[in-house]
Amino acid sequence: MTSSKILFYLCVSFVVGIFLESVIKIPQIFLWGFLFLTVIIIFTSLALVSSPRKRGSRIWIPFFKGMTVAGFCVLFLLLGVIRLQISEFNIGNNQLRKFSARGGSAQGGNDIVLTGTIFGEPDVRNNWQKLKVEIENPKGVVLVTTSRYPEYKYLDKIKITGKLETPSETEDFSYKNYLMKDGIYSVMDFPKVELLETDIRPMSILSFLYEKILWFKQELRESIRKNYSPPQSLILEGTILGDNGVMSQDLKNKLNITGLRHIIAVSGTHIVILGAISMSFLLALGLWRGQAFYISIIFIWLYIILTGLPASGVRAGIMGSLFLLAQKIGRQSMGTRTITMAGAVMLAQNPLLLFYDIGFQLSFLASMGIIYLEPFFRDLFKIFGKYKIENLLGIISTTFAAQIFTLPIMVYNFGNISLVSLITNLLILPIVSGLMIFGFLSSILGVVSQFLGWIISIPCWFLLTYFVKIIDIFSQPWATKTIENVHWLWLVISYLVLGIVARWLHKNQKLKILES
Repeated sequence: MTSSKILFYLCVSFVVGIFLESVIKIPQIFLWGFLFLTVIIIFTSLALVSSPRKRGSRIWIPFFKGMTVAGFCVLFLLLGVIRLQISEFNIGNNQLRKFSARGGSAQGGNDIVLTGTIFGEPDVRNNWQKLKVEIENPKGVVLVTTSRYPEYKYLDKIKITGKLETPSETEDFSYKNYLMKDGIYSVMDFPKVELLETDIRPMSILSFLYEKILWFKQELRESIRKNYSPPQSLILEGTILGDNGVMSQDLKNKLNITGLRHIIAVSGTHIVILGAISMSFLLALGLWRGQAFYISIIFIWLYIILTGLPASGVRAGIMGSLFLLAQKIGRQSMGTRTITMAGAVMLAQNPLLLFYDIGFQLSFLASMGIIYLEPFFRDLFKIFGKYKIENLLGIISTTFAAQIFTLPIMVYNFGNISLVSLITNLLILPIVSGLMIFGFLSSILGVVSQFLGWIISIPCWFLLTYFVKIIDIFSQPWATKTIENVHWLWLVISYLVLGIVARWLHKNQKLKILES
C-alpha cells in the first residue's frame, strides 16, 4: 500500500469521525476507552512488524502491517470525534453567547450596549444591511441587521444598543447552525448604531490589502451600474462580484426555476465549473494544458479576490484549484485523494463545515462529479466531433457532471428540481466565457474611463440580454417541481447509487484506455 493511499484512508477516517460525532454524540468515557485500546494495538503491531524473529516467521508481516494501518485509521476517526467535541465545547463556553442567553433574549431582555469593529464587508441589501461586528468586551462576534443608510465600511468602530438574541431555529431551517459555522452565535436586529471612528488604518498588511480589495470591488460595482441597467447589471454583479443581495426576489426565483442560479453565485459548484470552463476555453484557443492550468488558477483566484475573499469562496477556490491540478496531472485517483485530503484539512480547522456549510459540500461533490462522470459525458458527446465543437461539449459535459453529483443535496436542502435545467444550460453555458471576459474588461476599464467601459460593454450587453431572454422564456411555473420533506435516508441512498455508478463508469473508462 502506497503512502498516498494510506494518507487518503487516514483523512477519510478523520472525516468519518466528525460525521459520527455529529450524528450520534459519542460519550467521552467510551471515546477515551477506545483511544487507549487503539494506541495499544498500534504499538503492539508496530513492535511485531519491526521484530519478526520474535514471531518465528515473516508470514504474518503483511497482517500486522494491515493491523497498524487499521489502528491508525481508528485513531484518526477518534481524533475527528475529539476535534468536533472541542469545537462544541468552545461554542458552549463563548462569553458573548452566554451573555446573549442571560440578558438579550427576544422574550423581554433588556437593551445592552456593545462596542466593536466591523471586520467584514457589509452585506448591503435593498432596504437593510448586515454587519459582522467583532465585540471588544465580552469577546465574540455579533451579526447586526440595521437600516440601509447610513452606510458603514470595513474597520469602522461602532457602538450598538439593542437586544442581543440567539439566532432563530425553525423546523425547515436553522439560522443558528448556519451562522455557527462562521463563529457567529448572537444577532442584534435594528439596534441603535453610533459611528465612533472611521478610516482607521489597518493594523496588519493583510487588513490593509483586504481594505483595498473592498475599495476596488466598490469601484467595479459602480462601473457596472454606470454601463448597464437592471436586470443586466444585477446579473453581471452576481457573476463578476458575487453580489446577490440587491437582486430582486423575482429574478432569483426565475434563476432557480431555470436551474441557472449556479452561474451567478459564489458557490462551490460555481467555482469548480468556472475553472473547468476556463480550462476548456483556453485549450480551445490552442494553449498547452500546463499553460491553461496556470492561467485558470490565476483567473479563479482573481475572481475570488474581486468578490471580497469570502470564507466560502476561499474554500471553494481551494477545491477548484485542486480539481484543476487533478486535470493537469491526468490522474483521477490522485485528484480524488488530493481533494479528500484538502477537505480533511479544512474540517480540522472548522469541523462544523461538514454538516452546516452547503458551499463546502457542493465544492467537494462538484469536484468528485467532474472527476468521475465528466469522462463518460465527454465520450457520449464524441458523436458530435465531426462538427468541430468538442471544446463546447467539454464545457457542457463538465457542467452536467457537476450538477448530477450535487443534485441530491440541492433537493434535500431546497426541495426544488428544475425540469428545464438541461435545456437552459445548453443554451447559456456557451456564452459564459464571453460574458465573464467582456464583463471583467468593461467593469475594469470603466473604473479608468467610462467611455472605454461603455465601448467594451456593448458585446457584453448583447450576451446579457440573451441571458435575460432565456430566463424569461423558461421561468414558467411548470418548469420546476417542488419536493417537500425529503428524508435524509433518500439522500444516503442517492449518493450510494451515484457512487456505485460512478465507480463502474470509472472502471470502464480505465478498460477503454488500456484497450486503446
